Amino acid sequence: MTVPATTTLPTDPDETPVEALGDLYRDGITACRGAFSVDWVDQVREDIDAAFREARSRPDGAVGRGAERWYVEIHPEQLRGFADLVTHPWVVAVSRAVLGPEYEIVELGFDIPFPGAAMQPWHRDFPMPEETRRQRRLTSLAFNLTTVDTVEEMGPFEIAPGTQWDDGADFDHEMFPPRERYDRYEGRAVRKYPQRGDISARSALTVHRGTPNRSALARPVLVLGVDAPGAGNAERHDMAVTRDYWANLPELARAHLRCPIVDELVPITQKHTIEGLVMGAA
Repeated sequence: MTVPATTTLPTDPDETPVEALGDLYRDGITACRGAFSVDWVDQVREDIDAAFREARSRPDGAVGRGAERWYVEIHPEQLRGFADLVTHPWVVAVSRAVLGPEYEIVELGFDIPFPGAAMQPWHRDFPMPEETRRQRRLTSLAFNLTTVDTVEEMGPFEIAPGTQWDDGADFDHEMFPPRERYDRYEGRAVRKYPQRGDISARSALTVHRGTPNRSALARPVLVLGVDAPGAGNAERHDMAVTRDYWANLPELARAHLRCPIVDELVPITQKHTIEGLVMGAA
């Protein structure tokens, strides 16, 4: 399987990212190498580690995604580099080009496969929207940023390019393809080995899975979810910002951030559970 080309780093967020668009509509995933400095990513890792400790200290602070895998949604204020992330020219350009000028930032979180994480079943993150099924339009993107230099032993992310267009109406919960079709996905499968500083964008409909982490290291990945207006994924998430934080965000961030503005943050109780990942890990 040919790995999708890596797109170049734009300096103008108004530039149309033609390579990224081609990758996303053909393969369901694209990437930009060296978008951030290693020092900046290491700071993200510090914030993820702190947020994970806090989340695991209370009930429902983290949600399981299979053996030794956890997902945690966080508030923007828990990530010092949030404004840098959401105003990055490549992130902005891809979001505008795929989702339209009024795209909405609806999710911030991270996924951590720890040592001992098992193979996940093939899946997509939610059922296919009718707009995608009928019009072949992508209505959401997941941006992923690794906080480690990924190697095979860490259990890299595996994706089946082109499967964002699979209808999926007969998938279990419209998310999990039948096991008798696994040969199709394994025949297309590409494993990804991003390094610190790289960022990717994918359709969450592209069928994918986590592979076993046989290393002694965790592999935290930051997740930024972005929607087209009306896509509805914000209903699955509970991030918020305080008034002082909102006032100090760049205008470009405020223009696209769709979440409550509050006097005081409340720790997030995780509700974006994907039951099949807990029950179906192998």
